Amino acid sequence: MSGKLYALSTGPGAADLITVRGARILGKLDVLYAPAGRKGGDSLALSIVREYLGEQTDVRCCHFPMSADSAEKEAVWDEVAAALEAEVQAGKQVGFITLGDAMLFSTWVFLLQRLQHRQNLEIVPGVTSFAAIAARAQTPLAIEQQSLAVVSCTAPESDIRQALAQHDSLVLMKVYGRFARIKALLAQAGLLDHALMMAEATLPDEQCWRQLSEVSDDQPLPYFSTILVNKQWERLCKSNN
Repeated sequence: MSGKLYALSTGPGAADLITVRGARILGKLDVLYAPAGRKGGDSLALSIVREYLGEQTDVRCCHFPMSADSAEKEAVWDEVAAALEAEVQAGKQVGFITLGDAMLFSTWVFLLQRLQHRQNLEIVPGVTSFAAIAARAQTPLAIEQQSLAVVSCTAPESDIRQALAQHDSLVLMKVYGRFARIKALLAQAGLLDHALMMAEATLPDEQCWRQLSEVSDDQPLPYFSTILVNKQWERLCKSNN
């Protein structure tokens, strides 16, 4: 059998939200690469998929530094991308797992950018964190003609402010460490009452805040915290009651 590389999306956290296709592929892998946030640390993505792995699978955790040092990060991306390609060239069935969806704000994209041979590559999509949050909070991402923007809170304030003004619905990702700033922008736009925040969606420690005006600026938040904004949903609900 010729080698093949699979980029496997694990979904937002709950093990049973991985796709059937992803689970089937995980069961036949020779090698699985799992990202870890710190050296020697646990891999959340690996904990999600562990029950689907076959006994034959060799698991390799790789540390991707959460650093501002671009050279350090690029060196790791280069190393892991080269290792993945070497495994495939050796005829192995190789997987790389990533949280949420592989093609959205994912480390996988930096590896994809470096791959020289993509003819033996399959990317398996997954449930995004904000799709899970919308479902858990019973708040639609977009309705009919509404526009939806997915915005990183690492963006300049001017870009976030413009997105808040232009779009009907928004997903504000990477809130961790930036909540006070984002809360102030929402207040300036008159959108605090149209926003909710959820952390660790679908995981045992899931938390949801529906009144952001009542959340302290220094509220400790988990790393996986996201804000949803829908400018019309509450009004539509009230109009039908």
